[in-house]
Amino acid sequence: MSSLELLNKEQQEAVLCTEGPLLILAGAGSGKTRVLTHRIAHLIEDCGVNPWNILAITFTNKAAGEMRERVDRIVGFGSESVWVSTFHSTCVRILRRYIDRLGFDNHFAIYDTEDQKTVMKEVCRRLELDPKQYKERTILNVISHAKDEYVSPQEFEMDAKGDFRREKFARAYIEYQKELKKNNALDFDDLIVMTVDLFRACPDVLEYYQNRFQYIMVDEYQDTNTVQFKLISTLAAKSRNLCVVGDDDQSIYKFRGANIENILSFEKVFPDAAVIRLEQNYRSTETILDAANSVISNNRGRKEKTLWTENGKGLPVEFHQFNTAYEEAEFVADDIGRKIRKTDAEYRDFAVLYRTNAQSRLFEEKLLMANIPYRLIGGVNFYSRKEIKDLLAYLKTVDNGRDDLAVRRIINVPKRGIGAVTLNKVDAFAQSRGISFFQALEDADQIPGIGKAQLKIQPFVHLIHEMRLKLADLSLKELMEEILEKTGYARELEEEGTEEADARLENIDELITKIVTYEEGAEHPELSGFLEEVALVADIDSLEGDDNRVLLMTLHSAKGLEFPRVYLAGMEDGIFPSYMSIAADTEEEIEEERRLCYVGITRAMKELTLTSARFRMVRGENHCNAVSRFVREIPEELMKKEELYAPKFQEQAPVSKRDQVYERAKEAFRTKTFDPSQFKVVKADRLDYGPGDRVSHVKFGEGTVLEIAEGGRDYEVKVDFDRAGVKRMFASFAKLKKIETL
Repeated sequence: MSSLELLNKEQQEAVLCTEGPLLILAGAGSGKTRVLTHRIAHLIEDCGVNPWNILAITFTNKAAGEMRERVDRIVGFGSESVWVSTFHSTCVRILRRYIDRLGFDNHFAIYDTEDQKTVMKEVCRRLELDPKQYKERTILNVISHAKDEYVSPQEFEMDAKGDFRREKFARAYIEYQKELKKNNALDFDDLIVMTVDLFRACPDVLEYYQNRFQYIMVDEYQDTNTVQFKLISTLAAKSRNLCVVGDDDQSIYKFRGANIENILSFEKVFPDAAVIRLEQNYRSTETILDAANSVISNNRGRKEKTLWTENGKGLPVEFHQFNTAYEEAEFVADDIGRKIRKTDAEYRDFAVLYRTNAQSRLFEEKLLMANIPYRLIGGVNFYSRKEIKDLLAYLKTVDNGRDDLAVRRIINVPKRGIGAVTLNKVDAFAQSRGISFFQALEDADQIPGIGKAQLKIQPFVHLIHEMRLKLADLSLKELMEEILEKTGYARELEEEGTEEADARLENIDELITKIVTYEEGAEHPELSGFLEEVALVADIDSLEGDDNRVLLMTLHSAKGLEFPRVYLAGMEDGIFPSYMSIAADTEEEIEEERRLCYVGITRAMKELTLTSARFRMVRGENHCNAVSRFVREIPEELMKKEELYAPKFQEQAPVSKRDQVYERAKEAFRTKTFDPSQFKVVKADRLDYGPGDRVSHVKFGEGTVLEIAEGGRDYEVKVDFDRAGVKRMFASFAKLKKIETL
């Protein structure tokens, strides 16, 4: 019980309340993970509960990993028997064991977004759906929403009767599921849907897991959807020892299917539920929390709670309004640079948060020009890059030959001269026999009219068979290297010799690193296990704790994180809240946006800066925006407002023909994290100007050079511009031109 002394009164109460349904309303930064881990320890050490009778579920691999680490540290011996995992990982473990009861092979594939789009494209072709009217992504979103609500294809079809468009969606839903079944594959939504189906169809399986999981804890409960609620409530129906932890004020994933009613109506579903509020915040200053409370109190659809802290009052919330978004981004970059130079702050202390991904461009440009290292969260996913998708398809085919999508992707990668006509014959043969595409390739000599193309197919089939045979003796790293060698994939890129090819080779190296990391960390490393881990990885899970860079990300991506210094950019009506939420003119839409603002404010630990622009270019047009209503909801006494940031010069539109160095750097950002130490700056042997000389800059105009400092990689030039004031810049980026005087 000594460990409970580290907890406050409400946290202790939540830990000790072990029997029956429990709702823990945990405000931002209130130590909910600490409560969950101590609750698990209390159940094992003080209540005599077996570790394997405890299930703890959260949403991201990162959160599950942190919880697992804390449980291991606090519980010690036996902690490895506690199931600590995400919803999807939990369901994968159950389905790997029992999905054969539903007619699937236990070695099923997990399809990502790109795989789903490929399947749906084929479904639309078969159903002769007009791609202009029925886009694959739209249909997939409709299907995903149906699965979130636990609506089967047949139920969807019944509900769609009389609605011509929805009838088309229903047909696509039915065919899509048939195609997945044929490929022995599930998409992400299916993982949970199929687990609920399994429990309904097989009472003995349900009873086994109900007896196994007598104490269930769910983190981030406000983010659950309907089918996730069905999963949890079904598992907990016998013991009724269900503890859910969440914050309705941080429910921001409605667009992903999250149902805020799950947390708001918990007491209606479980009338005997205990409710405990965690309101003491350990993250932020008093001023920041007062600002957050002031904003969120304007929401009606919420459970009452007020965050407080013993951290002290802290600095006021800063608000800066600028003429343009260009000036806004320039200020943020300058402010970060100034604080790095004048305080003990590190780059990792700063986060720039915004409502949409499109807002990142100007911040990227300004941070680049200021030579500030940054990382863009939520960009192109590593596993969506072509070379990674290709190599994973090889691994999937070795692991699960029934995955037609993977086989089709690599049958001609590298090129084997197998034409579309041949592939259509293989597909027709597979359809007629009711077998997989790979099985048809194995029986290519039986396909009518296949001719000499069979000789091109055989080497591919033999390669897969050879890899399967070697799998028992090779590590996954060795298997990957063998595939690269046998296919000549890496060799082709090396021979290509372009910058793009080099980048792809670096990505392949990174994939191998990922494989080795998995093998070192897994208790029983298996190919299927690695493919599962890759499929379940989220963007934000790749965030490294020791990565010393400024982070740029959307507010949605920032949930669950914290930073000493936060900039909330684009605080304007029309940007945040968005035009769409304002146009909807419903309280529900604005309240979702307000919760998102609350999340953004409570990411800040010590300093919070809000910025907005009077004019912002959207879709090529300038829009004049009012300051966000969320800023206006913060009391004046909590804020420090700066006068409009107006440089001595009139803002100029960015030049259309950008510097080629910047373009190359911009391209690098799409494929890898930017790091100034890796960016190749071409340092001139000497500069043709010096202190006292007059120079011109493409944006800032004319000025006088004040000083030049020679660094190892470049010259740092300080210039007093006539209209823009004093600026520091690197010579290779600035491209200053000396003005000859008479």
